[in-house]
Amino acid sequence: MLVVGLTGGIGSGKTVVSDHFATRLGVPVIDTDLIARELVEPGQPALAEIATEFGAECLDDRGHLDRVRLREQVFVNQVGRRRLEAILHPRIRAVARQRIAALKAPYCLLVIPLLAETGMTELVDRVLVVDTPEAEQIRRVIARDQINETQARRILAAQASRAQRLALADEVLENFGDLAKLALPIADLHRHYLRLAAERLL
Repeated sequence: MLVVGLTGGIGSGKTVVSDHFATRLGVPVIDTDLIARELVEPGQPALAEIATEFGAECLDDRGHLDRVRLREQVFVNQVGRRRLEAILHPRIRAVARQRIAALKAPYCLLVIPLLAETGMTELVDRVLVVDTPEAEQIRRVIARDQINETQARRILAAQASRAQRLALADEVLENFGDLAKLALPIADLHRHYLRLAAERLL
């Protein structure tokens, strides 16, 4: 099966794009962000490791991960971010491989927001980058996460640059703000990936 890695910076519109592929076109979507959330549910070994590594203050009163407090530690501290990645990324890779192996479809989307940063390119056959200008990313993140511009820029600075992501791309989907204009290019990409998937079977 052809595996397409979908990536893009925070606020680029990855979820809107992956939802369109899934709901309108019936393409299986595996989202590594959702996998990461499952891995840090109460009772999961990864959550226990995070609490040991970053302190019990990263948990709320019910024993769930307090993402705001953890983010405050991780995004101001590159060493902390690397420690968190060492806990989560091997587990995310393993779960993603299992879910890909269980699928029966011409192709699937594997959503990896930090593809350029994590080196998970070995999981995918092609890379689709959702590309958005930085100013639009910042506007969306401020509105979505209720944070200020300084915090939004700090998150962007911790990610790969727009140029680094585009350097990985086999295909680029421009999302400059008008979501209604995405349907046609997504349909074109769908046909393109179906052709590539069929060619792999020849």
